[in-house]
Amino acid sequence: MKKPIYIIGTGLSHNGSAVLLKDGRICIAIEKERLTRIKHDGGNDALAIKYCLEAEGIKLSDVSLVVQTANFDIPNPKQFKGKRIFNDENSPEIITISHHLAHAYSAIGTSPFSEGAVMVIDGCGSPLSQYLALHPEEQKNIDVNLINESQMRCEKDSFYHFYDNKLTPLFKDFSEMEELTNDHLRMPTTKHSIGGFYAAISNYIFGDMEDVGKLMGLAPFGRTNKFNFEAFEFVSERLYVKEDWKNNFTNPSKGYDYFKEHFSYYADVAKWAQEQVEKAIVNCLNYRIKRFPHKNLCYTGGVALNAVANAKLQDCLSENTVFFEPAAGDNGLALGCAFYGWIAHLKKPKLMHDGNTCFGKQYLQEEINEIVKKELNENFKKIFFENEAQLLLYCAEKLNEGKTVAWFQSGSEFGPRSLGRRSILAHPGIENMKNHINRNIKFREDFRPFAPAVLKDSVTEYFEVGRHSPYMILVDKTKPEYLQQLNNVTHCDGTARVQTVDETWNPKFAKLITEFYKHSGIAVLLNTSFNKKGMPIVETPLEAINLFKETALDILVLENTLIEK
Repeated sequence: MKKPIYIIGTGLSHNGSAVLLKDGRICIAIEKERLTRIKHDGGNDALAIKYCLEAEGIKLSDVSLVVQTANFDIPNPKQFKGKRIFNDENSPEIITISHHLAHAYSAIGTSPFSEGAVMVIDGCGSPLSQYLALHPEEQKNIDVNLINESQMRCEKDSFYHFYDNKLTPLFKDFSEMEELTNDHLRMPTTKHSIGGFYAAISNYIFGDMEDVGKLMGLAPFGRTNKFNFEAFEFVSERLYVKEDWKNNFTNPSKGYDYFKEHFSYYADVAKWAQEQVEKAIVNCLNYRIKRFPHKNLCYTGGVALNAVANAKLQDCLSENTVFFEPAAGDNGLALGCAFYGWIAHLKKPKLMHDGNTCFGKQYLQEEINEIVKKELNENFKKIFFENEAQLLLYCAEKLNEGKTVAWFQSGSEFGPRSLGRRSILAHPGIENMKNHINRNIKFREDFRPFAPAVLKDSVTEYFEVGRHSPYMILVDKTKPEYLQQLNNVTHCDGTARVQTVDETWNPKFAKLITEFYKHSGIAVLLNTSFNKKGMPIVETPLEAINLFKETALDILVLENTLIEK
């Protein structure tokens, strides 16, 4: 029997992760934050790599290749809070690639295309010096004046072409780093990046540069045309962030109470920033596609997580087929590293991906039952369902009655969205359900929206465009006749961040929505991540039980075991 080829991909950034490829296909992957329980955790990758090896039942000696990336030069191991797993002569070959290259290969490896264009837009990629050290053959494509500058410049957007298993850079833009100051509108990354701009606005409004997702949720409450100045400009098809817009924003939030007191002002700022970002993204892609046309486009990098901008982009590029990488942030770097190892380094053909984005390990029912027996007292109702149909029927009836259900099934999702493996589910139309979940289960701000998970064949019934959106990464408009039935999953501007549920890789979740449809007449469920504010999505049955006990959740389903308060 032929020995399989295992490749480890690992991202040494914030939002660290590890991926194990087996003969060119993903067999296991995990984000570090799911294991350490620290949001956006990165650095030392030993824990994530051990998780992957143990889940697959192999040793490091079975691995043929390790591919890694880091924004800056790989630091001394001491800076990674302990030794890495590769610390003896028996370790596999290790190669390092640049940041945007890893982003690009994450989209290539998971896309349905055998060839196409690839766009990467984020806050900060590899420094130019590191990029040229890793890829010296690219020096001929970089302006000599840029190379001779003493100030550090980093990747901010890159455009590639993938064909015949080869990725060719067509247009790369580098930006100098922003100076380190205490300015509340300081760009945290490169000076002229879309991602840096969005993070700066997030810091201005929330006091946290990691809260960019909240910014997108706040924007619909704001008013268009409240501010009439521009944040971005293009010079010779290169994007720059202007400086003068900052003079108009002199009232940074002083905490959540202050934010609530001045809610309409901060919503207006968020609306302006969101619209500026949308225009910048669309213009940037239009420039690149016009110059290097191709019908297929992969889009990735942290900025590609902006679901509102993605929908605008899809509409503007109606002649193109666009694949939005679901793990577009730095958590996806490990995916790209692994695929680079298979395709570029080992010269193996790209294998078509099935669309699945759930790569966590499966927890055995026996293990779950032991934890339930140990951690839950007799005050909880416990039912084990031998028959899946009976479980689905029971849950659908309870959801239709207005109960909230924590849904823990199979391997966890890879990426920022819960897609029916680690989800909190509820009725999309029962009055005040959204507020109840935000206040008593998620413990987060009341303006935060929830997503509708809809059977993919029913999406055109409820939503105006009917976008194919299996990764909850595109918005649509709820049809007027369904606004009441979907009031908990429709934002204040009538939009919804839709998840179209694909039964080919999410069968049990699709069956649950189908069963709910029979009882409610609605082929949609409210879906949100199984966590609370500031917490990574739960990974283990024990974490699920602890959160269930801590919150106002009514029901917890762990595979075929149901617990009810």
